[in-house]
Amino acid sequence: MVEKLISFSLRNRLIVLLVAAGMLGWGIYEVKNNPVDAIPDLSENQVIVFTEWMGRSPQVIEDQITYPLVSNLQGVPKLKNIRGASMFGMSFVYLVFEDDVDIYWARTRVSERLNFAQKLLPEGISPTLGPDGTGVGHIFWYSLDAKGYDLGEQRALQDWYIKFALQTVPGVSEVASFGGFQKQYQAIIDPVKLNYYNLSMMDVLKAVRANNNDVGGRKFEMSDKSYIVRGLGYIKSMSEIENIALSTSNNVPIRIKDVGSVQMGGDIRYGIFDGNGEGEKVGGIVVMRYGENADAAIKNVKLKMEEVQKGLPEGVKFKIDYDRSGLIEEAIHSVKGTLLEVFISVTLVILIFLFHWRSALIILIQIPIAVASAFILLNAFGFSSNIMSLTGIALAIGVIVDDGIVMVENSYRHLSEVQFNKSNVTEK
Repeated sequence: MVEKLISFSLRNRLIVLLVAAGMLGWGIYEVKNNPVDAIPDLSENQVIVFTEWMGRSPQVIEDQITYPLVSNLQGVPKLKNIRGASMFGMSFVYLVFEDDVDIYWARTRVSERLNFAQKLLPEGISPTLGPDGTGVGHIFWYSLDAKGYDLGEQRALQDWYIKFALQTVPGVSEVASFGGFQKQYQAIIDPVKLNYYNLSMMDVLKAVRANNNDVGGRKFEMSDKSYIVRGLGYIKSMSEIENIALSTSNNVPIRIKDVGSVQMGGDIRYGIFDGNGEGEKVGGIVVMRYGENADAAIKNVKLKMEEVQKGLPEGVKFKIDYDRSGLIEEAIHSVKGTLLEVFISVTLVILIFLFHWRSALIILIQIPIAVASAFILLNAFGFSSNIMSLTGIALAIGVIVDDGIVMVENSYRHLSEVQFNKSNVTEK
């Protein structure tokens, strides 16, 4: 088989050259399209189901949320392992799939199962899927440098402007906010006053819920014109909450301000984000999708941040806390430098030992074709260009050169034998 292949190659040199040129061109194209990252993604092929039920203990979360979800999600196809974790007010279910399963196919199957499993959960509880990012998907961290703005204003700016803008960047799965306070209206109710007016806390909750709602009416026609009736009832200020009526006493309304007070505050926090000991910061974490190009995603995020910066209030600026692109560029630059050094050293060694430029050229042509072909396989199997893969290519160059030298020397030996036999025949 090998002899036939060699004979065919020798008889059809043009075809061999065209195939080699095609492989080289295809490999160069794949090099440009291959995802670039600093480290390989060795995380599991998993889908995360997150459920929030604030104020409940871990035991209640385990019994009423985590256990029903785990027991009903076990039937998902191609599921390798499932794990559950319960904590105060939150439940996490980790579904690990087989390595050959497409992550978006897995997310679809889990979403279908959740439609049934949700019926077994307490009323009003809705489990959600986590972001389609990997364990190494945190590619970019930033914080806000906003002197003169309190933490609540910075968090509102992050949640309602910056986050939505950065999530539109190609390759970004999620922008997770951290730090600061999430603003909320807080009603501080005096239980003594509630008892005096013969009211309960549920009466307050029902009244606030009923008075914070828009309702639709009907359409009617008058004087050849159509009018749509609707009721606008969303709360817009603290005074509107204070004036919500809970009940009446002698035809006098009892309002929330009669049984307590209303203030603007922040949601419960389970931690803070401190910047170099200089105080609390507000910012976000950019999470990359599965299989995306980390280097390209970070560049697109930076470009988007420049656009977002134009719409920020005066005095608010971005501060980059973690940028993986620096590590990526340094790693790729280091490996590329190693490849160049290997290429030059191999060239010199071949020229010195063989002392024949045509033989050296034969061996050196193999190197770029083999490296380019390696990127074809990297893309075919879904691997990125990282320290591990590029270092493997650099180490494989030695094997390529050894193989080329052996083949060239073997060819020279056979040619010399043929030439020797021809000379003997001529003499005879």
